[in-house]
Amino acid sequence: MAVVVVTDSSASLPADLIGALGIDVVPLHVLVGDKAVREGIDDLAIDYSSDAVSTSAPSPGELRHAYTEALARSGGDGVVAVHLSRQLSATWESGRQAVRDMGAESSVRLVDSLGAGLATGLPALAAARSAAAGAPLDVVHRTAVTAAENSHTFIVVNRTEQLRRGGRLSTAAGFFASELVSKPILQLVQGRLELREKVRTRSKAVAKLVAAAVAAAGSGEAVLGVQHLDAAEAAETVTTQLRERLPHVREILTAEFGPALGVHLGVGAVGVLVLPGGWG
Repeated sequence: MAVVVVTDSSASLPADLIGALGIDVVPLHVLVGDKAVREGIDDLAIDYSSDAVSTSAPSPGELRHAYTEALARSGGDGVVAVHLSRQLSATWESGRQAVRDMGAESSVRLVDSLGAGLATGLPALAAARSAAAGAPLDVVHRTAVTAAENSHTFIVVNRTEQLRRGGRLSTAAGFFASELVSKPILQLVQGRLELREKVRTRSKAVAKLVAAAVAAAGSGEAVLGVQHLDAAEAAETVTTQLRERLPHVREILTAEFGPALGVHLGVGAVGVLVLPGGWG
């Protein structure tokens, strides 16, 4: 048996990696009018521009069920649950309640990824790789925490309606007044989504996005992730430029933002996640 890693669907991990490393994924919920959609499980067309679309975290009961099954599968070796930032979602708090209800504080370890999307996925992957190598619970947990604390995330959004509606941007004062003449570049800082800077065109925003990722990666080993929502061409451009400017980086994961994040970021969003030092 081995430590089992659990994450949530915001992690945006490719199915082949989930299967190969035995990661359990708990779906977030997208609310479309009076219908609740489980991300990654239920199919329903989503209009990201609609005011009728919102998101919700898994309940403590759902997470308790997931943790209980994972703990049983681990044979008692333990569970590390890596979830999106508690500053952005109630998922981590639901997880904490679930662990309390189980009385499993010593065998189910929660990790706040301080991010979302691949900023959650890469710490979960780092933990799962550690678990697959036979590391004990304390080491797997520390691997996830270290990856979360060391990662950098930068995002360009195409429009700001979803950010305004969702209220996830922590530096919103005065931000939206000039949205028609600027493109925002966002970053995650200790789990909070903050404005990094604004530029006037999307092409300049993408160039700034790449430059920020290159600076964060440095000259040493690193793992990168590129995500987008219905912006495959822009994501491919970003990936190509990163490979050209960071030839020493051997691994760049690509993924789409799932609906739960897409509701808040909007169509056209492109993000880069940088994990300096690689898998640890």
